[in-house]
Amino acid sequence: MTHLSARIEPSRIEMHGHSPGAVLRSLVIGLTAFLTVVDLFATQAILPSLTRHYGVTPAAMGFAVNASTFGMAVAGLVVGFFSPRIDRRLGILFSLTLLAIPTSLLAWAPNLAVFTALRVIQGLCMASAFALTLAYLGERCSAEDAGGAFAAYITGNVASNLIGRLVSAAVADSLGLAWNFYFFAALNLAGAVLVYFTIQRARPMQTMTPAASPLNALSAHWRSPRLRASFGLGFCILFAFIGTFTFVNFALVRPPLSLGMMDLGLVYLVFLPSVFTTLLAGRAVARMGTRPTIWAALGVAALGLPLMLTAHLLNVLAGMVLVGVGTFFAQAAATGFVGQAATEHRGVASGTYLACYFSGGLVGTAVLGRLFDTYGWTACVTGVGAALAVAALLTLALKNDA
Repeated sequence: MTHLSARIEPSRIEMHGHSPGAVLRSLVIGLTAFLTVVDLFATQAILPSLTRHYGVTPAAMGFAVNASTFGMAVAGLVVGFFSPRIDRRLGILFSLTLLAIPTSLLAWAPNLAVFTALRVIQGLCMASAFALTLAYLGERCSAEDAGGAFAAYITGNVASNLIGRLVSAAVADSLGLAWNFYFFAALNLAGAVLVYFTIQRARPMQTMTPAASPLNALSAHWRSPRLRASFGLGFCILFAFIGTFTFVNFALVRPPLSLGMMDLGLVYLVFLPSVFTTLLAGRAVARMGTRPTIWAALGVAALGLPLMLTAHLLNVLAGMVLVGVGTFFAQAAATGFVGQAATEHRGVASGTYLACYFSGGLVGTAVLGRLFDTYGWTACVTGVGAALAVAALLTLALKNDA
């Protein structure tokens, strides 16, 4: 997704020579992704408990938990701008090590304002490591290896949604909220250790042309109808995803479903199919093209919305599966399209996409949270449907893709 802003000589784009094999490499890449973003959505599994702990409304707690997306939006843009000047290995190590600090401090957050600020700092660290790892992969992978490497990274991201939520619910239920955050701080440090032993210092990249001003590159990308549409598409995808998986927690713990904390964690096995289906996104785009692939993915997500409004748990779970599969599939296709459409200054283009993507999560939390508090779960789901419809319209502009 993220590449250097300057043109890179093709002969230098290869995986590091110490890569022991495709399977092991994919495992390491996926595990790195998992440990980088596991904090992002894991806290959603304990939203009802946090709401009671701080004595606030679901919308207020949902906004605080998802405030990390604001930090990720800022960091994605900044890293995209300064990508050519940042040492990949040191940047990833520093980001993951620093991430453990706000994660552990969440256990001591005395009020919602402090909790929110710490989540923003988490987002800054997570997105920095995320974007720099993608940049490293883009520079070190051959054309043949790139598809598998990026698929492995996105799959690790999907897996973090599943396993992170399960672990968060289990730890909070058995040891309490504070130990939940200590445990995830340890995972952040484990990610730094993994990077230390697996990512080597990259050789200097030989540029063919000097990088243009980041502001000029940003302006050029926004003038491109295809890229502009892809930025909006990313915004809508996370808007819909976060709106669904933040506030469905409250629908699940309320009558008639009335699930307990551990049961709520197990619900997130709904992400398991997405771990496998997301790997197929690259093949789908190659076979059908970007626009049909994204439309199909958005259609799958839309089919899940009415199921989540029923009073039967199996129907709700099926709806969650469809929304997860559809939105992750659409995200994978849109991410690939940005790298393809931005033939120059890809670091800036990908940073802008990440900024719009994560901004969609923050805005979705605020808007849909207000709908949920005022009008209930049905209104929230209707808002998710509207975001998917806008995404489908924006997909029309993704023309002339290979």
